[in-house]
Amino acid sequence: MKLSEREWTVLDALWKTGEAELGAIVEMLLPATGWNRNTVLTYLTRMEAKGLVTIKKDAAPHRYLASLNREDCQAQARQSFLKRVYRGSASDMIAAFLKEEPISQEDRDHLRKLLDEMEV
Repeated sequence: MKLSEREWTVLDALWKTGEAELGAIVEMLLPATGWNRNTVLTYLTRMEAKGLVTIKKDAAPHRYLASLNREDCQAQARQSFLKRVYRGSASDMIAAFLKEEPISQEDRDHLRKLLDEMEV
């Protein structure tokens, strides 16, 4: 499932809080988004319909939580990006990033260690 930038924003707030009431979510999102209570409620309701958010309606006030975990969403986004932009080639993607942005010796050592651990 492809998430919009705004859906990522809402889910990020929910991942940070775990479970929260609408007011707390509005307070978390307000500085970065400027969204008012109605806007946040609209996003949460639409995201519930898509299976992204769970609304606990048995509590008053209702409580909201992410239906998906961060790691699964990140993995799906990585795979989608890799297939769409680099035709599935992880080495092409990594090479492009490394050519554009220098990395520290510590990061190089970490990458070497990861590659060594992947060898069979």
